Amino acid sequence: MNHSFVTEIAPNGRLLAIIVSHRFSEPGIHFLTPDEFSQQLAYMRHPRGKIIAPHVHNPVQRQVQYTQEVLVIKRGRLRVDFYDDGLTYMESHILEAGDVILLAAGGHGFEVLEEVEMIEVKQGPYAGEQDKTRFTGINAAAAIIRE
Repeated sequence: MNHSFVTEIAPNGRLLAIIVSHRFSEPGIHFLTPDEFSQQLAYMRHPRGKIIAPHVHNPVQRQVQYTQEVLVIKRGRLRVDFYDDGLTYMESHILEAGDVILLAAGGHGFEVLEEVEMIEVKQGPYAGEQDKTRFTGINAAAAIIRE
């Protein structure tokens, strides 16, 4: 999506993340992820009185290779550092209260800039330490902040 308040982080053409700014406000339904993503992200704004038909979700077998996660920043500021699949640092972005990010691929690290409250949503079941590989990232002085 080419909206100024939705940012796709895709260095070298690989989509690592989608950031939805708290300033994004468009009527209707906007799916922000490709259909093949195992975690789907949509923004919705409906007027008062809009009816969303009751529904159930059908059992559909899905295969998930990598964990994708969504963070909702409730309060504070957070720097997100993005890394490619080879663990090479790419760029950083600042998230603020009300922002939402889908972390889709590659690596990521964080520095809390102001005390933060956030909600994380990701696929389960949790596989413990098998779920991630930790590595040494950049420090604040090396961060290249993109808007």
